[in-house]
Amino acid sequence: MLEASQFSGHFQAGPLGWQGIVQLSATVSSSESSTPETAWLGFVVWSDGSKSTIRAKRTAVDRPPADEKAAPTDDGASKPDSAEAAKSALFAVHYPLGAFGVAGPPEQPKAVAFQHATIWTSGPAGVLNDATLVVAEGKIAAVGLDVTVPDGAVIIDLAGKHLTPGIIDCHSHVATDGGINEQAQTITAEVRIGDFIDQNDIQIYRQLAGGVTTSNILHGSANTIGGQNQVIKLRWGALADAMKFADAPPGIKFALGENVKQSNWGDQFKTRYPQTRMGVEQLVRDAFRAARDYRRRQQQWKEQPAGLPPRVDLELEALAEVLEGKRLVHCHSYRQDEVLAFLRACEEFGVKVGTLQHILEGYKLADVIARHGAGASSFSDWWAFKFEVYDAIAYNGALMHQAGVVVSFNSDDPELARRLNLEAAKAVRYGNVPPPESLKFVTLNPARQLGIDRWVGSLEVGKDADLVVWSGPPLSSYARCEQTWIDGRRYFDRDDDAARRVEADRMRAALIQRVLASDEEPAGLDDDRRELYPREDVFCEHSRDHDGEE
Repeated sequence: MLEASQFSGHFQAGPLGWQGIVQLSATVSSSESSTPETAWLGFVVWSDGSKSTIRAKRTAVDRPPADEKAAPTDDGASKPDSAEAAKSALFAVHYPLGAFGVAGPPEQPKAVAFQHATIWTSGPAGVLNDATLVVAEGKIAAVGLDVTVPDGAVIIDLAGKHLTPGIIDCHSHVATDGGINEQAQTITAEVRIGDFIDQNDIQIYRQLAGGVTTSNILHGSANTIGGQNQVIKLRWGALADAMKFADAPPGIKFALGENVKQSNWGDQFKTRYPQTRMGVEQLVRDAFRAARDYRRRQQQWKEQPAGLPPRVDLELEALAEVLEGKRLVHCHSYRQDEVLAFLRACEEFGVKVGTLQHILEGYKLADVIARHGAGASSFSDWWAFKFEVYDAIAYNGALMHQAGVVVSFNSDDPELARRLNLEAAKAVRYGNVPPPESLKFVTLNPARQLGIDRWVGSLEVGKDADLVVWSGPPLSSYARCEQTWIDGRRYFDRDDDAARRVEADRMRAALIQRVLASDEEPAGLDDDRRELYPREDVFCEHSRDHDGEE
């Protein structure tokens, strides 16, 4: 196929002494000399996925007469055994089905001893040099300088390496399937992220490679009161329900600011209440009153049952749990004025906020946040990416920490989550937070904010064996995550990852060969690219035309 000076095609590689089908792609240019010559510059992709560069020049046109053309060769594709081979599986089925899938959960050794490591406990013991940590049946059994290793334990020598708790991301949108905002109305407390956790999301594996072990998966910020959150452990290869952090308290997403009121989004977004910040505050009060009245009616019927009981309302059930302190509020927020109004509204109804998410002007009212008891899960150094965050500063996290607020740094982004250890390091650079305290911004502190610090967040006896092996000090930009363990199982290993990459390349090459050998016509340059992607989140512009119009 030749289009716009681009030549592409594929052919059987037998005449070249190679098996399978070879792909060819080249740029074609014509010389301007008196003797026209056509030059090709490009590459071929062999059947095993390897590439070779080609440079060719066409000097003459030499087509054999029609009666001298060679008869088509029989490559065996029409034979019955070849047809059967085309239907057979190319490789064993792993889960998730695709790159880096696994045959089953990692083995959980009865006992593992990590020896001679520099251990950042994020607990009362601080940082221990040349120390040992013992894991037994998925729990931390011992940690210290003088630890007895049980007989038969798997020994891992970490001399020169560092061991930390698993990283916890307090604000994430990975592992969600099809979108995170239910925007039809401004209160959607009844929807649940946990109902559509996508265990196939490759971002889970990629974040394991950055040391992340636990994530708080949140609804988006398009609603004043959005959906219920879901805390998960990144157990790659498990089903959705098996990823859920069973002991995590339930939560719900609230939001303030531009994303909610949508008043500057254009005329098509001016039909939904609220359209102002004062409207957002009033809507929160109205929702709390409605939930309080709903619970009161239920209680009255229990005391004096007459007629039908009050109708169960899933939206008000979730909000009533907020009033009763059974469901944590995680509130998207930026500006000082609206955060102050929100905290005052919550205090009127006896609601203690779990976390203020992003909270980029938190430094302006850090004392108020500390008195209320809310956690602050912020960005490390994001600012000026939209008008309502123009006053954000890089010292925000450190200043709130100094005021007594429990501070964490989150990702809100699948790529940023792979280097949250470096985000934590910025608290050292901007605010002189001591390195062990800075590491807590992505370990113990988010665990406290999510109510799961009894199980994770620090390397202490009795807690889950969620930990990360680093090649160097974890706050160094040179440090690499070498191993990630969850519940005493090794879910990521850098050496194993190298072998998986080779296997993924082999699988990809085999699939391409199967496609090329089929009778399907390849897509053209003018075909709609949106139709090539099975999922909207694979192609981020799936819902838009190529010129940017809806």
